[in-house]
Amino acid sequence: MIAAAEPAAESTLGAGVTLAVAAGAVAVLLLMIVFLKMQPMIALLAVSIATALVLGIPLDQVMSTLNDGLGGTLAEVALIVGFGAMLGRMLEISGGASVLAEALVRRFGERRAPLALGIAALLFGFPIFLDAGVVIFLPIVFTVARRLGGSVLRYALPVVGAFAVMHAFVPPHPGPVSAAGLIGANTGLLLLVGLVVGIPTWFISGYLFGVWNGSRVFLSIPEDSTASGQDAASDKPRPSMKTVIGLLLLPLVLIFLRTGLDTLVSEDVVDSGSQAVQAAILIGQSPVALAIAVLAASVVLGLKRGMSGKEIESELTSSLSTIAAVILITGAGGMFGAVLGEAGVGNALAEGLNDAGIPLIVAAFLIAVVMRVAQGSATVALTTSAGFIAPAVTAATGVTSVDLCLIVIAIASGSTVLSHVNDSGFWLVGRLLGMDVPTTLKTWTVMETLIGVVGFLISWGLSLVL
Repeated sequence: MIAAAEPAAESTLGAGVTLAVAAGAVAVLLLMIVFLKMQPMIALLAVSIATALVLGIPLDQVMSTLNDGLGGTLAEVALIVGFGAMLGRMLEISGGASVLAEALVRRFGERRAPLALGIAALLFGFPIFLDAGVVIFLPIVFTVARRLGGSVLRYALPVVGAFAVMHAFVPPHPGPVSAAGLIGANTGLLLLVGLVVGIPTWFISGYLFGVWNGSRVFLSIPEDSTASGQDAASDKPRPSMKTVIGLLLLPLVLIFLRTGLDTLVSEDVVDSGSQAVQAAILIGQSPVALAIAVLAASVVLGLKRGMSGKEIESELTSSLSTIAAVILITGAGGMFGAVLGEAGVGNALAEGLNDAGIPLIVAAFLIAVVMRVAQGSATVALTTSAGFIAPAVTAATGVTSVDLCLIVIAIASGSTVLSHVNDSGFWLVGRLLGMDVPTTLKTWTVMETLIGVVGFLISWGLSLVL
């Protein structure tokens, strides 16, 4: 359970009314997005302003509150998501996905092909977003399924499950990054915690379930599928597996190094005033580490493969168009969270959770489940839920940096469950695999729900022992 609340902003309306207004604001927000089909950023802005006025924030402070929420969130999100998209694009156009998947299948053997494909998807799921990753990998999945036989689900579900886990749990994907920014979690530590929770979650929910489900639900390869991967530059030599793995590990190593140095500094093991230590910590900051990886990828996957500087610049710029809307929506979610915090919702919610005996991490998961089921988008559910629960996190005491990361994972887990017809991922995976709606519900929806439940249970268990 959460600890006693520290002094923070207090609402003049009383705890009950404040929570009722906050809940009503969320309901109105969902109504505008789900039923009125309003653009989420516009809906978040409108609801944020209305909520600020109802909760008594002075008119001359409304805009500054919104700007603080927007700017604070974008400061955490924009560079990480942008550089992550750039790195993913360079890996995508180079044919690196095909290289890694084919090499892993050879090394693991045909009997373990689903495991090999899933591991490859986990590695590429670090920089590549869910939609792009599924599109890149499915031709490889179809090639393996055509050669080895059996239901294509046996090979496809471990792959799409891996991308789903990485997309929900691990920076630099926009959902966990935005939630971390709203809650105040360290993104470097979140990367480590996300992997600790995400890998066993995928093994249970993606790999084991995928192989089991594939043996019971037969799905043939779609007739219009192609047999080869969709390498954007097929006329150029593909990178080696060592090169691809090295580029994927580069930002991870830098970020882990910074996290370790932060710990050593806090324990007075190393001198925080050392220029070398400060330089290493700077290089290990998530945006800087990703920028270094993008520069390395531009040279190794671009210039050395015959691409011109202009071609590389064009590819990197085009990658940003796909995530611009996500970044702005995330910032708008930060505005909503700032309004709730300024109006004293944190104290009211913390008090209510204590009275109800609901641990903060459980409340975060349940709120995210409601958001996910109601409006479909995992990213919007993550951002909105984090904005809603952030004031309560701020108002609570005794919450460690690891606890903050586990709360983010709990929100991500709740934002993953029960993907159905209002989720674009439901239709994307269903269409690409040639499934009808009932089959998609029995496969993709069940797997997404397992990912959410297993991920939450692991994060909750870790919060009890750490």
